[in-house]
Amino acid sequence: MVRIRPFGRAALALVAAAFLTVPAFAQTLPYHADPDARELLPSPNPVPAIRFLTTADFPPFNYRDSAGNLIGFNIDLAKAICTDVNVACTIQAWPWDQAANALADSQGDALIAGLAMTEETGERFDFSQTYLALPGRFVARADDIAGFRVSALADETIAVRTGSAHEGFIKRYFPRATVSGFDTELAALDAVKDGTADVYFGDAMRAAFWLNDNLACCGFAGDPYFRPHLFGQGLSIAVAAGKDNVRHAIDRALVRLKEDGTLDELYLRWFPVGFY
Repeated sequence: MVRIRPFGRAALALVAAAFLTVPAFAQTLPYHADPDARELLPSPNPVPAIRFLTTADFPPFNYRDSAGNLIGFNIDLAKAICTDVNVACTIQAWPWDQAANALADSQGDALIAGLAMTEETGERFDFSQTYLALPGRFVARADDIAGFRVSALADETIAVRTGSAHEGFIKRYFPRATVSGFDTELAALDAVKDGTADVYFGDAMRAAFWLNDNLACCGFAGDPYFRPHLFGQGLSIAVAAGKDNVRHAIDRALVRLKEDGTLDELYLRWFPVGFY
């Protein structure tokens, strides 16, 4: 199964610590819960409870703290959904390589763990609407952000991860720019920091993690680029096939949680360096 993963385990451990100490900055808040994306005929079957499945290795979304407790953005979101729907809620952690099969075997009702929406997963599960999209963004050195202009990129060196959709985007839309490829996003971002590249373009969420430790050096420049067909559909909740009542309840809860400010509060809590 494909998972939307930010970085490797060692880097994620550092990210988890950083998110507990970095203050939130003024930032644009996402609005991905579509208030018009409601079923015309929602399932009449009540939802007596929601059994959420997750994993414990995906900070800052779902992981264990030093006391062994499950915490993270996804954990808080699952609890908020259950509170909104007003039903009993359980959250059980599974190893990543077993979590999807556990959902398919009806050992849970919904999986909130970064399972990517692909042709394969779409054949096995239904998905809620997206609650966190993953745009592409430019990162530049702090001194260059104020003067950043997309129109000037033709003469710049742009660092990207080799083989990524973001590299393809740059080559297509900025054919005159010098593209400098790296094996990882971290290496590409470090190239901007040390001056061997003018800007970075890639997944904004991954860049936000890196920026937690590099705020004095660099920051986002320009606007986010939302291209779901290129950069992925974003984060959503996988639901066991046939559990339409659970999916409808989750979708309606996501709309209400945006409207009452809960989603914004969770985003600011877990993403102090916002990526929108």
